[in-house]
Amino acid sequence: MIIQARRSTPAAYRGDSLVLFMFEKEKLTGEDADLDRASGGMAARAVRSGDFEGKAGQVAFLYPEKGFAAGRIILSGLGERKRFDSGAWRRALADTARRLRGTGIREFAFAMNHCRPADNFEAMVEAAVEGILLGMYRFTAYKTEDNSGAAAPTKAVLLDPSMARIREARRAIARAKVVSDAVCLARELACRPANDMTPRKMADVARRIAAKEAVRTRILHPAGMKKLGMNAILSVAGGSHEPARLITMEYNGRGKSREKIVLIGKGITFDSGGICIKNPDRMDEMKSDMSGGAAVIGAINAAARLKLPVNVVGLVPAMENLPGGGASRPGDIVKSMSGRTIEIVNTDAEGRLALADALTYAARFRPAAVIDIATLTGACVVALGDRVAGMMGNDAELKKRISSAAEKSGERVWELPLEEEYLEKLKSECADIKNSGGREGGAVTAAAFLGRFAGSYPWVHLDIAGPAWAESEYGFVSKGPTGFGVLLLVRFLRDWAELPHGERS
Repeated sequence: MIIQARRSTPAAYRGDSLVLFMFEKEKLTGEDADLDRASGGMAARAVRSGDFEGKAGQVAFLYPEKGFAAGRIILSGLGERKRFDSGAWRRALADTARRLRGTGIREFAFAMNHCRPADNFEAMVEAAVEGILLGMYRFTAYKTEDNSGAAAPTKAVLLDPSMARIREARRAIARAKVVSDAVCLARELACRPANDMTPRKMADVARRIAAKEAVRTRILHPAGMKKLGMNAILSVAGGSHEPARLITMEYNGRGKSREKIVLIGKGITFDSGGICIKNPDRMDEMKSDMSGGAAVIGAINAAARLKLPVNVVGLVPAMENLPGGGASRPGDIVKSMSGRTIEIVNTDAEGRLALADALTYAARFRPAAVIDIATLTGACVVALGDRVAGMMGNDAELKKRISSAAEKSGERVWELPLEEEYLEKLKSECADIKNSGGREGGAVTAAAFLGRFAGSYPWVHLDIAGPAWAESEYGFVSKGPTGFGVLLLVRFLRDWAELPHGERS
């Protein structure tokens, strides 16, 4: 989709559709009110009649009298003014763009006149563009017949009379397109079925990115992992005919600086539960158990395309968790790369095994910070639902920075407690630690397990089991795999890059 910034006023726009935004329980004012009067007062009548209230997500179509420059007016609700921020603006544009899908409308225009003087103009433009592109997203790679109706819009135009602001907007549009592309890449990887998105093909995606961008990619095969003692990873992949891969993507945007951020993403391309097999109901969704890995691949790609002045490493342990002759059995004990022995009491608690070796491997990069992101536990969905990720870790400042990035990006996190007492549930009679502490506090005991392998570096764990999958579209989120984590991680990296060197760690 083409998104342009054009020096013009809404009154002068002569295209297909002009979007006017309204706050809940407020009237159109200023230039918007003038436009409505020119249209014959159609928006005011829609409000008076109760057909349009300006509620968040509300969209209405109006067809003005002859003489009005644009072909139609689209009213879009912003909700309450006191709640308006970049997130509300992103959602409003997403709701508007999604509503236009299938209408036959080819182009629409909007202005930024609802942004307050205190708002960061470029950040608000980015939010608008992300909303449009992510709200319009649909995954149709396997459809031979698309019965969705008329084609979606192909162009959106941001209008502003100031050339200086147009220049700012064009820079912001370019950045937002890169980040939105990365989210859509993560969505596509997680949407693809497990017969088409295998560990090998996931590694191929990383290689293709490296061929285009300033990214160095290395792929560890089972023999290399065995040599390093990554038996926790290998134990997960033992039941599958698809060999595991450890994908390493390295982008050095700060040249010779040794300061590195390590992002680790769980890459289980299909999770049957292994010997502790899952209930068949909704097992098809387990193709997206690599959503954390997809988010890391997307974030590294975006960092490289944006040329961010940071050094970042992405680690994605990719494998399938299937029952089979070589699969781990409940009660098996493996020695991890760290040297710690793990009793596998539940083969469906496999993601933490893969992350354990990856967390140990991360130490070789001497990281300033490590963030792992994973669809790790159903318990986190029970605790926080499907809109918010759970956050736990060992470093208060790192958690604070992630929370700040979450607020700016619209991908929300909520901190859960991580206390020493939770390790009591992970005590094993015959090994150093067991891989599950049972149902109670499952999200936290999973994080406590990971904490044993996180070493001494600053570390945060993000459990995205809830927001990685959506049962229906909402805001800028697509149905199915959502690409959650890309916006958050890229925002975190951008904020980190802007910090003075001495304040980063």
